[in-house]
Amino acid sequence: MPIDQPPPTVIACPDCDLLNRLPAEATTVTLLCGRCGAVLARHKPDSIERSLALTLTALILFVVSNSFPFLAMKTGGFVQETTLLTGIRELWKQDMQGLSCLVLLTCVLVPGLQMIGLLYILAPLQWGRRPAAHAARVFRLVQEVAPWGMMEVFMMGILVALVKLGHMATIVPGVSVFSFGGLIFVMAAAFSTLDPPLLWQRLDLRR
Repeated sequence: MPIDQPPPTVIACPDCDLLNRLPAEATTVTLLCGRCGAVLARHKPDSIERSLALTLTALILFVVSNSFPFLAMKTGGFVQETTLLTGIRELWKQDMQGLSCLVLLTCVLVPGLQMIGLLYILAPLQWGRRPAAHAARVFRLVQEVAPWGMMEVFMMGILVALVKLGHMATIVPGVSVFSFGGLIFVMAAAFSTLDPPLLWQRLDLRR
């Protein structure tokens, strides 16, 4: 094999564990296992460009979600506004430290780590530069912490709380509620457009 030709990629089938040697530059839309026919990889055009654009959008929405009021309660002429971070602090003050740490981890720290990690990896690749130091480790970390990102669960809890508190006070959704909802969909789109086999290949070839 020529030295300047990228090596083929070996992927283990998730169903039958067969090691499939795949071409370095896949031209087909879907790659199937040679034994059982399970889907090994799907070709996603412009994966890096689209994922980078969606990650930048998600980062903007993340900043908005943590900077503006999340909810406001109106009762008896009194208005009380809260942001996402102040809500976490109030949970801590009410002796719910476990819940406070869980919300902070799943709705602030993990999503922020994912976005920063993706930007750290995708930006150099998009601009044709060498990957940043430890880019492969960062990408592995982004994949490992993904199950801890539970923003959609938090949003579902907020919707349930709005229904239950509706008879006690007037609940006014703030800007952060809508930006947080948009953040959930944009983050999902960023990960769905990401092509991990292609990204691992680029990280390996550009070392």
